[in-house]
Amino acid sequence: MPDNTELRRRRSFIFCPGNKPEMFSKALKSGADMVCVDLEDAIAPEHKDLSRSHTLKLFNEVKSPKEIETIVRVNELQSDDGKKDIKEILNNNNLPSGLMLPKIKSPEEITFLEQQILRSKISIKLHIIIETNQALELVWDIAQTSSYVTSLFFGGVDMSAELGCKGDWDSLLYARSRVVHAASGAGIEAIDVPFLDLNDMDGMKREALLSKNLGFSGKGTIHPKQIPIINKLFSPTLEEISYAKKVIDSFEKADGGLVVVDGKLIEKPVLRSMTRILENKQK
Repeated sequence: MPDNTELRRRRSFIFCPGNKPEMFSKALKSGADMVCVDLEDAIAPEHKDLSRSHTLKLFNEVKSPKEIETIVRVNELQSDDGKKDIKEILNNNNLPSGLMLPKIKSPEEITFLEQQILRSKISIKLHIIIETNQALELVWDIAQTSSYVTSLFFGGVDMSAELGCKGDWDSLLYARSRVVHAASGAGIEAIDVPFLDLNDMDGMKREALLSKNLGFSGKGTIHPKQIPIINKLFSPTLEEISYAKKVIDSFEKADGGLVVVDGKLIEKPVLRSMTRILENKQK
């Protein structure tokens, strides 16, 4: 199984529909850390097969930069289209970096997919969207299910529809907190839902900062103009980078699991967050 403790930048992601392959190359140049080809929500039922075919061809023909994670959002795993997506992607010559799994309701769905991946003798990361009531109730178990699970995405639009609540920050704070808590417990990352109002860039900045302070490591986007702002907000400041280097250097010189930095006692588990800060710094 893969070691999903790998740290890399996951500050921003953007979708491109599977039925418009020409948008993939543009998305790769958008500045997003993750580019996701969508076979689910963006695709009408009559276009599912063609979109799948286009997507498989994309990964055989287009070379993606190593620093960009390429993901495919498949259809719901229990659906006929979802089963086709998984079968054909796992048998394709070239794979995306990962699969994004929507409408997950139980850990068993991920366990079943894990067995398929193992039989295929491949390595691929799984990004789970938490957007159903069942998934929110079982989010801790879902995050712990498989070492292939790399991140939890918060699906705020579907979640608010299921809960019958507004999609604003306060109404979804409990759900967001559960996702962050579960991701942290599994040592993986939590990525927040995109901000949907392109005319309210200040509102997007406020929500992104709230997301970062809550513990999310990144946030989705719906347009390239949002990406530079999201990347900057989820990148550490110079002060944070300097402090992270100081902490890491102190542990490298220490014999035990405790160090004192700037008068504060720090335990070794903090090293992971300090390493993530250095990984997420803007280049």
